[in-house]
Amino acid sequence: MLTAEQVEFYRHHGYLFPLPALSSDEIAECLGGLERFEQWLGRTVTDADRKWRSAGYVMLPWVDRLVRNRKILDAVESVIGPDILVYTSTFFIKEPNSPVFAAWHQDATYFGLTPHEHVTAWVALTDATAEAGCMEVVSSRGWPRQLRHAALGLTDSINGGGQAIVEDFNQEGAVAMELPAGSFSLHHTLCSHRSAPNRASHRRIGLGISYIPAHVRAVGSYRLSAMLVRGRDTAGHFDLLPPPERELARLEIERHERVYRRYRENYAEQTKWHERAFAAA
Repeated sequence: MLTAEQVEFYRHHGYLFPLPALSSDEIAECLGGLERFEQWLGRTVTDADRKWRSAGYVMLPWVDRLVRNRKILDAVESVIGPDILVYTSTFFIKEPNSPVFAAWHQDATYFGLTPHEHVTAWVALTDATAEAGCMEVVSSRGWPRQLRHAALGLTDSINGGGQAIVEDFNQEGAVAMELPAGSFSLHHTLCSHRSAPNRASHRRIGLGISYIPAHVRAVGSYRLSAMLVRGRDTAGHFDLLPPPERELARLEIERHERVYRRYRENYAEQTKWHERAFAAA
């Protein structure tokens, strides 16, 4: 579990890193699983349909094991409590010498979750150095708030909508969250962050896992799915997903299609609601 000092740092600044998680054997298992997945796709994840980046735990047992990693869950429990759901996960991969980047943004903007207690564990499967385009964060300084965004459709954005913060905010003291392979960082759903292109000669491979406490709910029109990974589902706000029994089997692929479609429908709705809310303010 995190120390009291680490928890206080996270609550004030909105991020924490680096934290150890995976052994060399576990890293090799994940990279081997990714290789099999890309062989099945017939291309890299970065070149495939964006749906294959999301919710891998629904169809890939090795991703399911990763989101249930004890060291990661112990850290997450320290900041959101013992009843933990996975809301989604995303492969964040930058090819060597790639122009792909992420503009400044906050995860909370289009998720439509309340209260704002979602935390992302960003797990490095290869070294995420500054040269390789690791995440960069700014402190919330004890006062996290939702900033205005726009889905700009930015070229080479690692985020599907190319979303970006479009109001002035304090970027002083930005920190590069460099992570060696096998470690992870935590960042709060209202933590402002970005990442630069990968100027390194290796793939920067990471998995962002979105964890929420069981009392968090979705505020949109859609009934969404989540996976219970620790504790109990005390509120019943989501349809609970079973762990995948087989890798990329028909049942798992069909379930993933349903989960992803509903996630995208909610995301599109939240994008419209965010724009209307700030236009009316």
